[in-house]
Amino acid sequence: MAASLLSNIFKHSRAVASTSAVVADRSVPAIYEAGFAFDRIRIRADILSRSSGSSFGLVEVKSSTKAKPEHIPDVAIQLHVLEGSGISVNKAFLMHIDNSYVYQGGDYDLGGLFRLEDVTEPAKAFLSSTVPSALSDMWEALAQETAADIEVGNHCASPYRCSFYGYCHQNGPEHAVEELPRAGAKLLQPLKMEGIYEIQAIPSDFPGLSILQQRVRDSVVTGQPYYDGSKLAAELSQVEYPLYFLDFETFNPALPLYPGTRPYQVIPFQWSLHTLESSGELLHESFLHDGAGDPRRAFAESLLNAIESGGSIVVYSSYEQTILKQLATEYPELADRLLSFCDQLYDLLKVIRAHYYHPGFHGSFSLKAVLPILVPGIGYEELEIQDGQLASVAFFQMIACGNSSPEKEGIRKALLAYCERDTEAMVGVCRTSAIMGHLKG
Repeated sequence: MAASLLSNIFKHSRAVASTSAVVADRSVPAIYEAGFAFDRIRIRADILSRSSGSSFGLVEVKSSTKAKPEHIPDVAIQLHVLEGSGISVNKAFLMHIDNSYVYQGGDYDLGGLFRLEDVTEPAKAFLSSTVPSALSDMWEALAQETAADIEVGNHCASPYRCSFYGYCHQNGPEHAVEELPRAGAKLLQPLKMEGIYEIQAIPSDFPGLSILQQRVRDSVVTGQPYYDGSKLAAELSQVEYPLYFLDFETFNPALPLYPGTRPYQVIPFQWSLHTLESSGELLHESFLHDGAGDPRRAFAESLLNAIESGGSIVVYSSYEQTILKQLATEYPELADRLLSFCDQLYDLLKVIRAHYYHPGFHGSFSLKAVLPILVPGIGYEELEIQDGQLASVAFFQMIACGNSSPEKEGIRKALLAYCERDTEAMVGVCRTSAIMGHLKG
Protein backbone atom coordinates (compact mmCIF):
# COMPACT_ATOMS: atom_id res chain seq x y z
CA MET A 1 0.00 0.00 0.00
CA ALA A 2 1.09 3.59 -0.63
CA ALA A 3 2.67 5.59 2.16
CA SER A 4 1.65 9.20 2.76
CA LEU A 5 3.88 11.70 4.53
CA LEU A 6 1.36 14.55 4.59
CA SER A 7 1.35 14.62 8.39
CA ASN A 8 4.95 15.90 8.27
CA ILE A 9 4.28 18.62 5.72
CA PHE A 10 5.66 21.39 7.96
CA LYS A 11 8.42 19.31 9.56
CA HIS A 12 10.90 18.77 6.77
CA SER A 13 13.71 17.11 8.69
CA ARG A 14 11.28 14.61 10.11
CA ALA A 15 9.82 14.02 6.66
CA VAL A 16 13.29 13.36 5.21
CA ALA A 17 13.95 10.73 7.88
CA SER A 18 10.54 9.11 7.31
CA THR A 19 11.10 9.14 3.55
CA SER A 20 14.44 7.37 3.93
CA ALA A 21 12.79 4.54 5.85
CA VAL A 22 9.96 4.19 3.34
CA VAL A 23 12.33 4.25 0.34
CA ALA A 24 14.16 1.30 1.87
CA ASP A 25 10.92 -0.68 2.23
CA ARG A 26 10.44 -2.31 -1.18
CA SER A 27 6.92 -3.39 -0.27
CA VAL A 28 5.78 0.24 -0.59
CA PRO A 29 4.88 0.89 -4.26
CA ALA A 30 4.48 4.67 -4.07
CA ILE A 31 5.41 7.53 -1.78
CA TYR A 32 3.46 10.80 -1.63
CA GLU A 33 5.02 14.12 -0.56
CA ALA A 34 8.41 12.48 -0.04
CA GLY A 35 10.93 14.81 1.60
CA PHE A 36 14.55 15.22 0.49
CA ALA A 37 17.40 17.64 1.15
CA PHE A 38 20.56 18.06 -0.92
CA ASP A 39 22.90 20.92 -1.80
CA ARG A 40 21.05 23.20 0.69
CA ILE A 41 17.81 22.60 -1.23
CA ARG A 42 14.69 21.04 0.26
CA ILE A 43 11.98 19.48 -1.88
CA ARG A 44 8.76 17.54 -1.59
CA ALA A 45 8.24 15.11 -4.46
CA ASP A 46 4.52 14.84 -5.17
CA ILE A 47 4.67 11.16 -6.16
CA LEU A 48 7.53 8.69 -6.31
CA SER A 49 6.38 5.49 -7.99
CA ARG A 50 8.66 2.50 -7.45
CA SER A 51 9.86 0.93 -10.69
CA SER A 52 11.78 -2.29 -11.23
CA GLY A 53 14.84 -2.68 -9.07
CA SER A 54 15.76 0.34 -6.99
CA SER A 55 14.66 3.07 -9.41
CA PHE A 56 11.61 5.34 -9.24
CA GLY A 57 9.38 7.31 -11.50
CA LEU A 58 8.85 10.97 -10.48
CA VAL A 59 5.41 12.51 -10.95
CA GLU A 60 5.03 16.27 -10.49
CA VAL A 61 1.33 17.15 -10.12
CA LYS A 62 0.04 20.48 -11.43
CA SER A 63 -3.42 21.98 -11.18
CA SER A 64 -3.12 23.39 -14.72
CA THR A 65 -4.83 21.82 -17.73
CA LYS A 66 -1.62 21.40 -19.73
CA ALA A 67 2.12 21.13 -19.32
CA LYS A 68 3.80 24.55 -19.42
CA PRO A 69 7.44 25.57 -20.08
CA GLU A 70 7.85 26.85 -16.52
CA HIS A 71 7.08 23.36 -15.18
CA ILE A 72 10.29 21.90 -16.62
CA PRO A 73 12.69 23.74 -14.23
CA ASP A 74 10.50 22.57 -11.34
CA VAL A 75 10.98 18.94 -12.36
CA ALA A 76 14.68 19.48 -13.12
CA ILE A 77 15.51 20.84 -9.66
CA GLN A 78 13.72 17.88 -8.12
CA LEU A 79 15.83 15.54 -10.24
CA HIS A 80 18.94 17.38 -9.03
CA VAL A 81 18.01 16.82 -5.38
CA LEU A 82 16.78 13.25 -5.85
CA GLU A 83 19.87 12.12 -7.73
CA GLY A 84 22.07 13.92 -5.22
CA SER A 85 20.24 12.01 -2.48
CA GLY A 86 21.01 8.68 -4.14
CA ILE A 87 17.58 8.15 -5.70
CA SER A 88 17.64 6.73 -9.21
CA VAL A 89 14.90 8.26 -11.38
CA ASN A 90 14.25 6.50 -14.66
CA LYS A 91 11.23 8.57 -15.76
CA ALA A 92 9.85 12.01 -14.93
CA PHE A 93 6.26 12.95 -15.61
CA LEU A 94 3.98 15.94 -15.32
CA MET A 95 0.45 15.10 -14.23
CA HIS A 96 -2.18 17.72 -14.99
CA ILE A 97 -5.94 17.93 -15.14
CA ASP A 98 -7.72 16.98 -18.36
CA ASN A 99 -10.50 19.52 -18.71
CA SER A 100 -12.24 17.47 -21.41
CA TYR A 101 -13.25 14.96 -18.72
CA VAL A 102 -16.96 15.00 -17.92
CA TYR A 103 -17.90 13.98 -14.40
CA GLN A 104 -20.59 11.30 -14.30
CA GLY A 105 -21.21 11.38 -10.55
CA GLY A 106 -19.91 9.08 -7.81
CA ASP A 107 -16.19 8.32 -7.71
CA TYR A 108 -13.94 10.14 -10.14
CA ASP A 109 -12.47 8.25 -13.08
CA LEU A 110 -8.88 9.15 -12.28
CA GLY A 111 -7.64 7.90 -15.64
CA GLY A 112 -9.92 10.41 -17.35
CA LEU A 113 -9.53 13.23 -14.85
CA PHE A 114 -5.72 13.37 -15.05
CA ARG A 115 -3.23 13.17 -17.88
CA LEU A 116 0.43 12.13 -17.67
CA GLU A 117 3.10 13.64 -19.90
CA ASP A 118 6.62 12.27 -20.09
CA VAL A 119 9.06 15.16 -19.58
CA THR A 120 12.16 13.09 -18.81
CA GLU A 121 14.24 14.36 -21.73
CA PRO A 122 13.53 18.12 -21.45
CA ALA A 123 13.89 18.01 -17.65
CA LYS A 124 17.24 16.22 -17.81
CA ALA A 125 18.43 18.54 -20.58
CA PHE A 126 17.55 21.57 -18.43
CA LEU A 127 19.24 19.92 -15.45
CA SER A 128 22.54 19.47 -17.29
CA SER A 129 22.55 22.74 -19.23
CA THR A 130 21.09 25.30 -16.83
CA VAL A 131 20.66 24.15 -13.24
CA PRO A 132 24.35 24.23 -12.10
CA SER A 133 25.00 27.80 -13.25
CA ALA A 134 21.53 29.01 -12.16
CA LEU A 135 22.03 27.59 -8.67
CA SER A 136 25.47 29.20 -8.44
CA ASP A 137 23.99 32.58 -9.39
CA MET A 138 21.15 32.22 -6.87
CA TRP A 139 23.45 31.24 -3.99
CA GLU A 140 25.71 34.18 -4.84
CA ALA A 141 22.73 36.56 -4.81
CA LEU A 142 21.46 35.17 -1.50
CA ALA A 143 24.88 35.69 0.06
CA GLN A 144 24.88 39.41 -0.70
CA GLU A 145 24.18 41.84 2.12
CA THR A 146 22.17 44.16 -0.13
CA ALA A 147 19.39 43.41 -2.59
CA ALA A 148 20.35 43.01 -6.22
CA ASP A 149 19.83 46.13 -8.33
CA ILE A 150 17.41 44.72 -10.90
CA GLU A 151 14.96 46.92 -12.74
CA VAL A 152 11.30 46.08 -12.24
CA GLY A 153 9.32 45.08 -15.30
CA ASN A 154 7.04 42.46 -16.82
CA HIS A 155 9.34 39.72 -15.57
CA CYS A 156 8.20 40.55 -12.02
CA ALA A 157 4.89 38.82 -12.71
CA SER A 158 5.82 36.23 -15.35
CA PRO A 159 5.41 33.30 -15.26
CA TYR A 160 4.42 33.92 -11.62
CA ARG A 161 4.08 37.04 -9.52
CA CYS A 162 7.25 37.47 -7.45
CA SER A 163 6.91 37.26 -3.67
CA PHE A 164 8.76 40.59 -3.42
CA TYR A 165 6.59 42.40 -5.99
CA GLY A 166 5.07 44.77 -3.45
CA TYR A 167 8.43 45.50 -1.83
CA CYS A 168 10.14 46.36 -5.12
CA HIS A 169 7.27 48.53 -6.33
CA GLN A 170 6.61 50.44 -3.09
CA ASN A 171 8.72 53.46 -4.01
CA GLY A 172 7.71 53.65 -7.65
CA PRO A 173 6.20 56.74 -9.31
CA GLU A 174 2.57 57.56 -8.66
CA HIS A 175 1.73 56.97 -12.32
CA ALA A 176 4.21 54.42 -13.66
CA VAL A 177 4.22 53.74 -17.40
CA GLU A 178 2.92 50.24 -16.64
CA GLU A 179 -0.42 51.92 -15.82
CA LEU A 180 -1.03 52.58 -19.51
CA PRO A 181 -3.89 50.27 -20.50
CA ARG A 182 -2.77 47.22 -22.50
CA ALA A 183 0.84 48.37 -22.52
CA GLY A 184 3.09 45.50 -23.56
CA ALA A 185 6.81 45.16 -24.05
CA LYS A 186 6.55 46.69 -27.54
CA LEU A 187 5.68 50.04 -25.91
CA LEU A 188 7.30 49.76 -22.49
CA GLN A 189 10.79 48.83 -23.70
CA PRO A 190 11.19 51.92 -25.96
CA LEU A 191 9.90 54.12 -23.14
CA LYS A 192 12.44 52.76 -20.67
CA MET A 193 15.24 52.94 -23.24
CA GLU A 194 14.48 56.67 -23.33
CA GLY A 195 14.64 56.79 -19.54
CA ILE A 196 10.89 57.30 -19.20
CA TYR A 197 9.40 55.52 -16.19
CA GLU A 198 6.38 57.66 -15.38
CA ILE A 199 3.47 58.74 -17.51
CA GLN A 200 4.03 62.46 -16.89
CA ALA A 201 7.38 62.24 -18.67
CA ILE A 202 5.99 60.77 -21.91
CA PRO A 203 6.25 63.36 -24.72
CA SER A 204 2.92 64.21 -26.32
CA ASP A 205 4.13 62.94 -29.70
CA PHE A 206 5.71 59.70 -28.46
CA PRO A 207 5.06 57.07 -31.18
CA GLY A 208 3.12 53.90 -30.50
CA LEU A 209 0.50 55.19 -28.07
CA SER A 210 -3.06 54.03 -28.74
CA ILE A 211 -5.93 56.53 -28.57
CA LEU A 212 -6.79 55.31 -25.07
CA GLN A 213 -3.16 55.41 -23.91
CA GLN A 214 -2.79 58.95 -25.29
CA ARG A 215 -5.93 59.94 -23.41
CA VAL A 216 -4.55 58.49 -20.17
CA ARG A 217 -1.23 60.25 -20.73
CA ASP A 218 -2.92 63.62 -21.32
CA SER A 219 -5.17 63.23 -18.26
CA VAL A 220 -2.24 62.41 -15.99
CA VAL A 221 -0.11 65.26 -17.36
CA THR A 222 -2.85 67.86 -16.91
CA GLY A 223 -4.21 66.35 -13.71
CA GLN A 224 -7.70 66.73 -15.17
CA PRO A 225 -10.21 64.01 -16.02
CA TYR A 226 -11.11 63.36 -19.63
CA TYR A 227 -14.71 63.03 -20.65
CA ASP A 228 -16.72 63.61 -23.78
CA GLY A 229 -20.04 64.87 -22.50
CA SER A 230 -21.95 64.80 -25.79
CA LYS A 231 -20.93 61.26 -26.70
CA LEU A 232 -21.50 60.11 -23.15
CA ALA A 233 -24.98 61.59 -23.26
CA ALA A 234 -25.67 59.88 -26.58
CA GLU A 235 -24.55 56.53 -25.20
CA LEU A 236 -26.64 56.86 -22.04
CA SER A 237 -29.71 57.92 -23.99
CA GLN A 238 -29.89 54.39 -25.39
CA VAL A 239 -30.96 52.85 -22.08
CA GLU A 240 -34.62 51.98 -21.55
CA TYR A 241 -36.43 51.90 -18.23
CA PRO A 242 -36.71 49.97 -16.08
CA LEU A 243 -32.95 49.63 -15.63
CA TYR A 244 -31.88 46.24 -14.28
CA PHE A 245 -28.42 46.39 -12.70
CA LEU A 246 -27.20 42.80 -12.75
CA ASP A 247 -24.14 41.02 -11.35
CA PHE A 248 -23.23 37.32 -11.19
CA GLU A 249 -20.90 35.40 -8.90
CA THR A 250 -19.39 32.11 -10.07
CA PHE A 251 -16.86 29.49 -9.08
CA ASN A 252 -14.86 26.96 -11.12
CA PRO A 253 -13.71 23.98 -9.03
CA ALA A 254 -10.75 21.98 -10.31
CA LEU A 255 -12.55 18.79 -9.34
CA PRO A 256 -16.08 18.96 -10.79
CA LEU A 257 -18.80 18.68 -8.16
CA TYR A 258 -21.89 18.16 -10.31
CA PRO A 259 -22.64 15.42 -12.86
CA GLY A 260 -22.24 16.64 -16.43
CA THR A 261 -19.64 19.29 -15.56
CA ARG A 262 -15.93 19.45 -16.38
CA PRO A 263 -12.85 20.49 -14.39
CA TYR A 264 -12.68 24.27 -14.04
CA GLN A 265 -16.10 24.73 -15.64
CA VAL A 266 -17.59 28.03 -14.54
CA ILE A 267 -20.67 27.50 -12.35
CA PRO A 268 -22.89 30.50 -11.51
CA PHE A 269 -24.27 30.36 -7.96
CA GLN A 270 -25.43 33.90 -7.11
CA TRP A 271 -26.94 36.99 -8.64
CA SER A 272 -27.87 40.47 -7.41
CA LEU A 273 -30.37 42.72 -9.14
CA HIS A 274 -31.15 46.38 -8.49
CA THR A 275 -34.12 47.63 -10.50
CA LEU A 276 -34.39 51.39 -11.14
CA GLU A 277 -37.82 52.53 -12.32
CA SER A 278 -38.33 55.67 -14.39
CA SER A 279 -39.95 57.20 -11.29
CA GLY A 280 -36.65 56.87 -9.45
CA GLU A 281 -37.82 53.99 -7.23
CA LEU A 282 -35.00 51.51 -6.58
CA LEU A 283 -35.71 47.86 -5.69
CA HIS A 284 -33.38 44.98 -4.88
CA GLU A 285 -33.63 41.21 -5.32
CA SER A 286 -31.04 38.47 -5.00
CA PHE A 287 -30.42 34.76 -5.37
CA LEU A 288 -27.85 32.62 -3.58
CA HIS A 289 -27.74 28.86 -3.90
CA ASP A 290 -26.98 27.24 -0.55
CA GLY A 291 -27.92 23.60 -1.13
CA ALA A 292 -25.87 20.57 -2.04
CA GLY A 293 -26.96 20.17 -5.69
CA ASP A 294 -26.08 21.89 -8.94
CA PRO A 295 -27.07 25.58 -8.61
CA ARG A 296 -27.42 26.39 -12.31
CA ARG A 297 -31.05 25.46 -12.95
CA ALA A 298 -32.35 27.33 -9.90
CA PHE A 299 -30.05 30.24 -10.77
CA ALA A 300 -31.48 30.50 -14.29
CA GLU A 301 -35.13 30.06 -13.35
CA SER A 302 -35.00 32.58 -10.51
CA LEU A 303 -33.38 35.11 -12.84
CA LEU A 304 -36.10 34.57 -15.45
CA ASN A 305 -38.72 35.25 -12.79
CA ALA A 306 -36.98 38.45 -11.65
CA ILE A 307 -36.49 40.25 -14.99
CA GLU A 308 -39.31 41.23 -17.31
CA SER A 309 -39.01 41.66 -21.05
CA GLY A 310 -38.22 45.24 -21.98
CA GLY A 311 -35.87 47.62 -20.23
CA SER A 312 -32.08 47.62 -20.21
CA ILE A 313 -30.01 45.15 -18.23
CA VAL A 314 -26.96 47.08 -17.08
CA VAL A 315 -23.81 45.03 -16.51
CA TYR A 316 -20.16 45.89 -16.03
CA SER A 317 -18.23 43.77 -18.60
CA SER A 318 -19.31 41.01 -20.96
CA TYR A 319 -19.10 38.31 -18.29
CA GLU A 320 -22.84 38.09 -17.64
CA GLN A 321 -23.50 37.62 -21.34
CA THR A 322 -21.04 34.72 -21.44
CA ILE A 323 -22.77 33.02 -18.50
CA LEU A 324 -26.24 33.55 -20.01
CA LYS A 325 -25.14 31.89 -23.25
CA GLN A 326 -23.64 28.96 -21.35
CA LEU A 327 -26.88 28.49 -19.41
CA ALA A 328 -28.86 28.63 -22.66
CA THR A 329 -26.73 25.78 -23.99
CA GLU A 330 -27.16 23.73 -20.81
CA TYR A 331 -30.95 24.25 -20.66
CA PRO A 332 -32.37 24.42 -24.21
CA GLU A 333 -35.93 24.74 -22.90
CA LEU A 334 -34.92 28.06 -21.25
CA ALA A 335 -32.69 29.22 -24.10
CA ASP A 336 -35.08 31.64 -25.83
CA ARG A 337 -35.67 33.78 -22.76
CA LEU A 338 -32.07 33.60 -21.55
CA LEU A 339 -30.79 34.68 -24.95
CA SER A 340 -33.37 37.46 -25.09
CA PHE A 341 -31.66 38.91 -22.02
CA CYS A 342 -28.47 39.17 -24.08
CA ASP A 343 -30.30 41.55 -26.42
CA GLN A 344 -31.20 43.74 -23.43
CA LEU A 345 -27.65 43.98 -22.04
CA TYR A 346 -26.00 47.37 -21.72
CA ASP A 347 -22.28 47.26 -20.83
CA LEU A 348 -21.49 50.24 -18.62
CA LEU A 349 -17.78 49.36 -18.63
CA LYS A 350 -17.53 50.02 -22.38
CA VAL A 351 -19.22 53.40 -21.95
CA ILE A 352 -16.87 54.51 -19.15
CA ARG A 353 -13.78 53.27 -20.99
CA ALA A 354 -14.76 55.05 -24.22
CA HIS A 355 -15.79 58.40 -22.77
CA TYR A 356 -14.25 58.99 -19.34
CA TYR A 357 -10.89 58.75 -17.60
CA HIS A 358 -9.62 60.11 -14.30
CA PRO A 359 -6.00 59.99 -13.09
CA GLY A 360 -7.29 58.29 -9.96
CA PHE A 361 -8.20 55.22 -12.02
CA HIS A 362 -4.47 54.42 -12.29
CA GLY A 363 -4.97 52.75 -15.64
CA SER A 364 -7.80 50.46 -14.55
CA PHE A 365 -11.46 50.64 -15.51
CA SER A 366 -12.57 47.95 -13.09
CA LEU A 367 -15.61 48.76 -10.98
CA LYS A 368 -13.49 48.91 -7.84
CA ALA A 369 -11.10 51.37 -9.52
CA VAL A 370 -13.72 53.80 -10.82
CA LEU A 371 -16.10 53.63 -7.84
CA PRO A 372 -14.07 55.73 -5.35
CA ILE A 373 -13.70 58.45 -7.99
CA LEU A 374 -17.22 58.55 -9.39
CA VAL A 375 -19.15 57.63 -6.25
CA PRO A 376 -17.21 58.65 -3.12
CA GLY A 377 -18.60 57.11 0.02
CA ILE A 378 -19.51 53.73 -1.45
CA GLY A 379 -16.81 51.09 -1.14
CA TYR A 380 -15.98 47.56 -0.13
CA GLU A 381 -13.69 48.19 2.83
CA GLU A 382 -16.19 47.31 5.53
CA LEU A 383 -17.33 44.09 3.83
CA GLU A 384 -16.04 40.71 4.92
CA ILE A 385 -15.84 39.63 1.26
CA GLN A 386 -14.30 42.27 -1.00
CA ASP A 387 -13.65 40.59 -4.35
CA GLY A 388 -14.98 37.89 -6.64
CA GLN A 389 -12.14 35.45 -6.03
CA LEU A 390 -12.79 35.46 -2.30
CA ALA A 391 -16.52 35.08 -3.01
CA SER A 392 -15.78 31.88 -4.97
CA VAL A 393 -13.74 30.47 -2.10
CA ALA A 394 -16.40 31.48 0.42
CA PHE A 395 -19.15 29.74 -1.57
CA PHE A 396 -17.16 26.52 -1.64
CA GLN A 397 -16.70 26.79 2.13
CA MET A 398 -20.39 27.47 2.62
CA ILE A 399 -21.63 24.40 0.75
CA ALA A 400 -19.08 22.29 2.62
CA CYS A 401 -20.61 23.35 5.96
CA GLY A 402 -23.62 21.07 5.62
CA ASN A 403 -27.28 21.97 6.03
CA SER A 404 -27.04 24.45 8.87
CA SER A 405 -24.39 25.96 11.07
CA PRO A 406 -23.49 29.42 12.42
CA GLU A 407 -20.49 29.45 10.09
CA LYS A 408 -22.66 28.76 7.04
CA GLU A 409 -25.08 31.54 7.92
CA GLY A 410 -22.22 33.99 8.41
CA ILE A 411 -20.74 33.17 5.00
CA ARG A 412 -24.18 33.44 3.40
CA LYS A 413 -24.72 36.94 4.78
CA ALA A 414 -21.25 38.02 3.65
CA LEU A 415 -21.85 36.73 0.11
CA LEU A 416 -25.20 38.48 -0.15
CA ALA A 417 -23.70 41.75 1.08
CA TYR A 418 -20.81 41.60 -1.40
CA CYS A 419 -22.89 40.87 -4.50
CA GLU A 420 -25.45 43.50 -3.52
CA ARG A 421 -22.67 46.06 -3.20
CA ASP A 422 -21.58 45.35 -6.79
CA THR A 423 -24.99 46.22 -8.24
CA GLU A 424 -25.39 49.15 -5.84
CA ALA A 425 -22.05 50.42 -7.11
CA MET A 426 -23.24 50.15 -10.72
CA VAL A 427 -26.33 52.19 -9.88
CA GLY A 428 -24.11 54.91 -8.42
CA VAL A 429 -21.69 54.91 -11.37
CA CYS A 430 -24.55 55.06 -13.86
CA ARG A 431 -26.24 57.96 -12.05
CA THR A 432 -22.98 59.90 -11.85
CA SER A 433 -22.30 59.23 -15.52
CA ALA A 434 -25.78 60.44 -16.38
CA ILE A 435 -25.13 63.71 -14.54
CA MET A 436 -21.82 64.18 -16.36
CA GLY A 437 -23.54 63.45 -19.65
CA HIS A 438 -26.20 66.07 -18.88
CA LEU A 439 -28.96 63.51 -18.64
CA LYS A 440 -31.57 63.20 -15.96
CA GLY A 441 -30.37 60.05 -14.09
